Amino acid sequence: MNSTPPQAFHTALWSGLVLIVFLALWQWGPAALGVPPFILPNFTKVLSVGQQIWSAEHLLWHTGVTALEVAVGFILGGLLGAGIGYALGVCPRVEAVLSPYLLALQIAPKVAFAPLFVMWLGYTLYPKILVAILIVFFPVLINVLQAMRTMDVDMINLARSFSANRWQVFRNVEFPSTLPALFSGLRIASTLAVIGVVVGELVGGNMGLGYLLVFFEGEGNTAAVFVVIAGLTVIGIVAYYAVVYVENQVLHYLPSMERQHA
Repeated sequence: MNSTPPQAFHTALWSGLVLIVFLALWQWGPAALGVPPFILPNFTKVLSVGQQIWSAEHLLWHTGVTALEVAVGFILGGLLGAGIGYALGVCPRVEAVLSPYLLALQIAPKVAFAPLFVMWLGYTLYPKILVAILIVFFPVLINVLQAMRTMDVDMINLARSFSANRWQVFRNVEFPSTLPALFSGLRIASTLAVIGVVVGELVGGNMGLGYLLVFFEGEGNTAAVFVVIAGLTVIGIVAYYAVVYVENQVLHYLPSMERQHA
């Protein structure tokens, strides 16, 4: 019987040790360096404040609002980016016409649109979702379009030699071949969606974690700000690994990194 722990166990063990060291430094490091608690509170102080604002400030409800905005913005932005990316990849002439305008929209700072969306749509969920859509859109679009540009021409010609029409070539050759690039863009976009929503809530929010961030910053409550940052981090991690899970289910036929290095 092999007594050597699997590689996954070693990875989890080292990750846990890194977390313990980080929390220990956070707990005792500020006091050792003479940093005042109102500038950098220790870990137990942040936990204590988190318990206080859990019910007093409806932390769970605000977290749910932000998570909903992230999910909707990510899904709509991902669908829009993938759809336009595939459409431009299938129609190079349309891409040539629209590429200057898409480039201009990509260069424009996305966060600058947040105040404009708030003026148009008010202090609702929609401006935050629109900012998330705008930020998510481009990584997905660029990844899909680049994958379509670098398609294996021989595979396309082989499909056409079997009398496959344009839709059949796309469905059976181009779309499956570009799925890894699509999921790569979605993984990037899943974290950017959180940034987009927070920017929208910072600019014009009356609910959500971004709103709480501004509220506690105004109070000078550093520990509460850390609690909100932790909540946003959790949302980003969940979104990222949700994409990774779907990717593993869809692309299960591809060798994993562990298999490649086995």
